[in-house]
This record gives sequence, C-alpha cells and structure tokens, in this order.
Amino acid sequence: MGVMKRFEQRLEGLVNGTFAKVFKSEVQPVEIAGALQRECDNNATIWNRERTVVPNDFIVELSTPDYERLSPYSGQLGDELSGLVRDYAKQQRYTFMGPIKVHLEKADDLDTGLYRVRSRTLASSTSQQQGPSGGPAPYAQPNPPATPQGPGGYGYPPASPPPMPAAPPPGGRPAAPAGDWRAPSASAPAPEAQVRRWIEINGTRHQISRPTLVMGRSTDADVRIDDPGVSRRHCEIRTGTPSTIQDLGSTNGIVVDGQHTTRATLRDGSRIVVGSTTIVYRQAEG
Repeated sequence: MGVMKRFEQRLEGLVNGTFAKVFKSEVQPVEIAGALQRECDNNATIWNRERTVVPNDFIVELSTPDYERLSPYSGQLGDELSGLVRDYAKQQRYTFMGPIKVHLEKADDLDTGLYRVRSRTLASSTSQQQGPSGGPAPYAQPNPPATPQGPGGYGYPPASPPPMPAAPPPGGRPAAPAGDWRAPSASAPAPEAQVRRWIEINGTRHQISRPTLVMGRSTDADVRIDDPGVSRRHCEIRTGTPSTIQDLGSTNGIVVDGQHTTRATLRDGSRIVVGSTTIVYRQAEG
C-alpha cells in the first residue's frame, strides 16, 4: 500500500470526529501531504552512495481563514503529517538529521485555499555524529531539535538575501556562503540544450515555458482540466533532463504510459491519464 493511501486511511477516522468541520477548508490535508513529499524530493542532498539527507523541520504557511480552522488541531494534524514524511522517506531511502516536525503558521499574504511550505534541516545531538561512511549518522532517537540561531534558515522564500560568497583563496575555489550546509558541487552543470516542451489535451496544445506546470481542476492551475475525476491541484510537470511528472496528492492518482505511479520520467510521446482525461507530453529540440 502506498504512503499517501495509508495517510488517507489514517485520516478517515478523524474526518468523522475532530476534523469534520476542518476539512471544509479550501486547503485539504492531503494537498499539504503531497507538498511535504515534494519538499523532501526538491531538497534531497546526497552525502554518499548510501545516504541522501532531506529536511526534517517543516513550516506550512496558510491563509488566515485556513489557519483559523486548522490551528486548533495542529498537534494531531502535525503528528499525522510527520508520520507521512517518515513513511515516505523510508520508501525513498532518505535520511534525517533529527526528529521530524511539521508546524502550521499564518501568512497574511495568502488567499484562502493557497499555502506555502518551507523547510530546513535541524540536527539533533545524536545525528551530528558521523556515520561509518563519513556522512551523517542516520536518525534513530527522538531527541529534541537544535535551537535555530536567529530568523530564517528555511527554504523559500528566504528571509533575507543570501550573503555574497567570500573571495576565493589563491589557487582555490570560492568558499561556500556562511551557514550553508550543502557541500559545493564539483563543477558547474553544463548548460541545457534548447528544448521545446508542450502537452496536448483533446487536440489543444499547451506550451510549457516555466520550470513547473501544474495541472488540475482549480482555476489557479497552470492548465485547468474540467474533469470531475481530477483534483484541484492534481499533478505537476517539472522540466529538466529528463523532465518528470509528480502527483500532488490527488484523489485518483496518475497513470503514465500504462503504469499507476506517483512520480515518473517523461519522454516525447508519454501518455498521462488523470481522471478520464489523456494528456500527451511532447518535446523537441530547437
């Protein structure tokens, strides 16, 4: 059984009890769960061949109406979301530097139904010790997280502009910005070749001109699909080499080239089925 399905089943008992009125909010817990999974994928850092570290401290920013509905139950919901992140990390073979925490915060700049997820890696005293391969030791004990020093430390948007890198030492490489726990890359990636990307839905072509393209039934989606079997924010195409598609915690999931999945690599001609709608992914150089 998939991680998201188990999460939904655990919530079923809560829907009929404490969370019954909360789920009338525009933002659904399953949507938040999908966003936390993406946050792990987008911020995964490879330490060695056997260990990939992901954030363990998450903040979910909600509009004032959504926050007022959910905040009285933030403890229960936070525990369920933390459990989902833990299950997902186990499935993806991710490692944490400390205990998993999910917090809810109010954001005055968000409208009802919109949310934003930020994350950071907080190391516990146990996980700061090195593992046998020179990387961080895998998180095992539920120790309290280290207290963050000052504001910021989360992902996007940053609390302030990042510091300028220090001047490189003679004959050496530039130093990493202060506080950056990520190891510097060995070399800059080669520029990506010019590739045109688009999708075709019922004979209509939709160009993909941004790094991500969200599809769903909501009017806020980049491509709106009028299909009752499609969720408000159903799935997302991420351009790259290769391009990929990610389920956003939808109710009915996605099928890519005949396989039911939550994430898949796309090639020219890939067929994506959401609800009863078929989407054809296209790409070509030039």
